[in-house]
Amino acid sequence: MKIVVLGGGISTERHVSLVTGTSVCRALRSRGHKAIFVDMFLGLEDYAGALEDAFDAPDGFCGSVAIEKVAPDLGAVRAARKDKSPSRLGKDVLAVCALADCVFLGLHGADGEDGKIQAALDLLGVPYTGSDYLGSAMAMDKAVAKRIMDSNGIRTPAWRELRYCEEDIPRLSEELPVPCAVKVVNGGSSIGVQLPDTREELTAALRDVLRYGNRVVVEEKISGRELTVPVLGDRALCPIEIVPPEGSSFDYVAKYQSGSEGAAELCPAPIGEKETKLLQETALKFHRALGLSVYSRTDFILDAEGRAWCLEVNTLPGMTPASLIPKAAAVAGMSYGELCEAIVEESLRVRRGEKR
Repeated sequence: MKIVVLGGGISTERHVSLVTGTSVCRALRSRGHKAIFVDMFLGLEDYAGALEDAFDAPDGFCGSVAIEKVAPDLGAVRAARKDKSPSRLGKDVLAVCALADCVFLGLHGADGEDGKIQAALDLLGVPYTGSDYLGSAMAMDKAVAKRIMDSNGIRTPAWRELRYCEEDIPRLSEELPVPCAVKVVNGGSSIGVQLPDTREELTAALRDVLRYGNRVVVEEKISGRELTVPVLGDRALCPIEIVPPEGSSFDYVAKYQSGSEGAAELCPAPIGEKETKLLQETALKFHRALGLSVYSRTDFILDAEGRAWCLEVNTLPGMTPASLIPKAAAVAGMSYGELCEAIVEESLRVRRGEKR
């Protein structure tokens, strides 16, 4: 198949997406597909050949990329693009996608997980991987996702949605409960998330999160073990426990850096059969309540009493070889290349409207 792997983009998760996209592209090429990697924001600005010949590029346009310790400088990315238009789609992105048999969405965050690119591809009539535009949009908006949890009886920490500006911070610092979690509604990779324990920390958290947006979810901070459950097709894979470095949370650095700075990921999670079943059933319930398809990954806190508190769902979770879904798939006997190909095949089945 001719496959465009879209990655990069102009979200705060750009670095993660670049690694996901190039990794997936190489895996699909190793399985015989004519896969090429295309940065959604930069497009094919350095390619001068005919578009139909792009799928024959010997390296699939896969460069050398890595996840940095800090979020990307998006201003620098914008400045580096040759096309200075306000479009968030780079040169020939939609045109080359229209030539593909399938578009593998290796995007994360804004423009990738929020339903926008899904809707554009729907209008083009081009099949793509993962959930449709509506499920993606609902899952990406943390406040909407919380409402879906509440309406479906899925346990989630007490929460409230609010919009604020700098002038509101002193008042909110006194009104909001602590400890708590402050999350920008459309963030990911723990960017735009703060976990204040004191009122002084809350003031700093509100000021920091305001850099990413003025609409946030503030939720009760639940103590317990951090777990995540991937869903692939119509089944939940094994839960994975995430153990951040001592004295820190599962932030951007802990998620993506190895060694002492990174988090430990225990796959499968060392929990009992009862807890495993509870987490898997809840992940599937949330996946279905949002109308998601193909794959997702739902994050939980498992408290000391064995209660699973659902936090959020990721419709395009990380897909580097070291990411969580590939680790769970490996436990189920599926290699990384097989997983990438299975996501394409399942997505094509869903786009065709076929039932299992």
